[in-house]
Amino acid sequence: MSTYQPATQPTLYFIGVTTAKSSIMTVFPAWAEFLGLKDAVIKGIDFKLHDDPAAYREAVKFIRDDPLSYGALVTTHKIDLFRACKDLFDEIDPHATLMDETSCISKRNGKLICHAKDPISSGLSIDGFLGDTYFERTGADLFSMGAGGSTIAITWHLMRRSRGQDVPGRIVVSNRSQHRLDEIRRIHADVASDVPVDYILAPEQRDNDAVLATLKPGSLVINATGLGKDAPGSPLSSACTFPEKAVVWDLNYRGDLIFLDQARRQQAARSLQIVDGWTYFIHGWTQVIAEVFNVDIPPSGPVFDSISDIARKAAGR
Repeated sequence: MSTYQPATQPTLYFIGVTTAKSSIMTVFPAWAEFLGLKDAVIKGIDFKLHDDPAAYREAVKFIRDDPLSYGALVTTHKIDLFRACKDLFDEIDPHATLMDETSCISKRNGKLICHAKDPISSGLSIDGFLGDTYFERTGADLFSMGAGGSTIAITWHLMRRSRGQDVPGRIVVSNRSQHRLDEIRRIHADVASDVPVDYILAPEQRDNDAVLATLKPGSLVINATGLGKDAPGSPLSSACTFPEKAVVWDLNYRGDLIFLDQARRQQAARSLQIVDGWTYFIHGWTQVIAEVFNVDIPPSGPVFDSISDIARKAAGR
């Protein structure tokens, strides 16, 4: 017997961990009205971290076979779901092939399609708050804590040789488990890049604290671990010291956000620029909604500004 009931309206699924807490549940109806997505609704599907592959397969098969289930956004489970369900997709886009992840599921002309949208949405977010030629001007490093799909996408965007001189002086990726580090190292080997990358096993907060001490001024420091949203805490200890003039980015916008609190305590003394995950949230969702419902949503300009304002009001920000 299926866990899922057939959709009675055009439905976008949100596959995550604590989906009911996400602002998208109030934002999507407002966006759907603005975009003319008649009767469209969103439903959450929650899985445990690194859940049973059979659970992912059941969800993907349901979406594939149910006529009014249009597609899904996948967060947290992007890599695990891809591994469990790769054979179920009729098409896999080039980003998903490179990164071994699924962040978006869509259906077109009877085909089930796997997409990795993070390289696009993370790139739009980063370029928005850093501006042009940031790394070329500063020579700063990039330190991303967590070696999952978001870090794969972010590092791909920033390390490519096609960016010319506007690349980090060095990239450091840390993770609590070795197998994720091995996986991202394998993916990086297929990217045309001259940027040196260090892969740091960091089971303890102090391991990440130690990396901070080695970074150049102005470095981009990212919490891509999910800590603060999917689980409580921060990848850094309360004793950490951020580099001078660092740009501190938490991919989360909701949760206990201890990582951001740590940065705020040092903001004035260390001249930090602090960015939460709200704009990343906007870009991530609009990229998926555009794909799933086959509508045009520009990533900047007046329409995007209107979409951002609608989201802010609907989420009470």
